[in-house]
Amino acid sequence: MADEQELIRQTMRTPRSAAVAGIVFAVLLITSEVLVWFYIPSVASAQAGIISRHSKELTLAMSLRPFSGIAFLWFVGVVRNRLGSLEDRFFATVFLGSALLYVAMMFVSGAVAEAVLTLLATRSDALLSSGSFDLAREEVFRITSVYATKMAGVFMISTSTIFTQTRVVPRWIAILGYGLALVLLLSAVHIRLLAMGFPLWVMIISVWILVRGSHSQLPS
Repeated sequence: MADEQELIRQTMRTPRSAAVAGIVFAVLLITSEVLVWFYIPSVASAQAGIISRHSKELTLAMSLRPFSGIAFLWFVGVVRNRLGSLEDRFFATVFLGSALLYVAMMFVSGAVAEAVLTLLATRSDALLSSGSFDLAREEVFRITSVYATKMAGVFMISTSTIFTQTRVVPRWIAILGYGLALVLLLSAVHIRLLAMGFPLWVMIISVWILVRGSHSQLPS
């Protein structure tokens, strides 16, 4: 009986770990996006002078991204462990691949942005005269708003399909994931508010797992 109770406790800790990691990911990424959005509303307004004036706030926003990515990887790992043999190999491969690509792109865009902030503080004239600032600005925008966003959409579709097959979460969460993913994949214009749908969707999953886990009872 003691071994059985310990096994149940370990099983309960697994979804809670995923829930906490998902919430941490969502909170950190949303905070980072809001900071950038507040000080740089659009790509056209991302001028060197504006960025330099708000370099501390923007550096903070970029510094949150690595921790957000780590939390997201933890979320993915725990979800895969939870699904176990229930996973469909095809969708599980797309699920993991899109997650890794999404995190890689987020890291790359954050690293480029932090490099620009550092160079603006030390060698702003050389950076601006060479055209490197404009190139870096466009790279950060394209990686974040196009490629990373598309990978987030692919992740949502594969995850929603796995959820539909295994029924580990309510069907409405999977349907919501399909809808948001299609918007992200098919949208020709990047809209930051829509891009926020991805971390919010992960947060919805995480909160549902956390609430459901807190209602679980151990046998006496």
